[in-house]
Amino acid sequence: MNIAGKRVLITGGSSGIGFALARACLAKGANVVITGRRPEALAAALEELRQTTGSAWSVAADVSTPEGRVATIRGAIDVLGGLDVLINNAGGVRAGRLETIPESELQAMIDVDLVAPILPALRASGDGMIVNIASGIALIGAPFYATYAATKAGLARFGEALRRELKGEGIHVLTAYPGATDTPMMASNRAGPELGFAREPASAVADAILGGIEDDALEVVRGGEARAQMIALNRDEPGAVDDRFLGMKPALEQAVKDHSAL
Repeated sequence: MNIAGKRVLITGGSSGIGFALARACLAKGANVVITGRRPEALAAALEELRQTTGSAWSVAADVSTPEGRVATIRGAIDVLGGLDVLINNAGGVRAGRLETIPESELQAMIDVDLVAPILPALRASGDGMIVNIASGIALIGAPFYATYAATKAGLARFGEALRRELKGEGIHVLTAYPGATDTPMMASNRAGPELGFAREPASAVADAILGGIEDDALEVVRGGEARAQMIALNRDEPGAVDDRFLGMKPALEQAVKDHSAL
């Protein structure tokens, strides 16, 4: 897909990967709407984006609610006149032992990470694309991220099934699997590379995803050869991955027990 001139909606676009994607799309000549649930942060992000090339707007809404999803789509279509690309980036995380996480926080992850992206919108375009931002944890389940892994893996399979459902009908679906990324969402995570959390800039992730959009790729997986080897090991010898996590489990639990961004 040539992104120039396309009408792009990015949920969770006020910071992190979503903001970096908005900037990258604008630089390529797209027209962009970003959404978020914090009006002040959204306004600040929009002001910064408007200092670059391209046209940008914002819609303040919470896509974890039915009302917010309707407001998001209506607001974007009102200012763009239609929609060509939907980037489902909004997400939330709460790490820790499953039995210690309140049910309300488990439900919050399900609502924003899995339910929110199921948005109908793109048929009128004729050349549309849905981009679902999953996570590397959707490919390799990590301890203390059970619900987050479940929602992101569910999103990935949702995207795969939807891509096949829509094939030949003018809408393509791309799934992205970022690794640890230097964003506000990761601020309360104290795990480093020794625990599998080697962070890369949000701009690098955004550039890779935009490249996938331009190439009509099926997926974008970050993490390089090391991630590819771990994915293969997890498929062929999952017990070996279990053993790796067993050795780092005490340190990992301490490093991520306060990781929360909901």
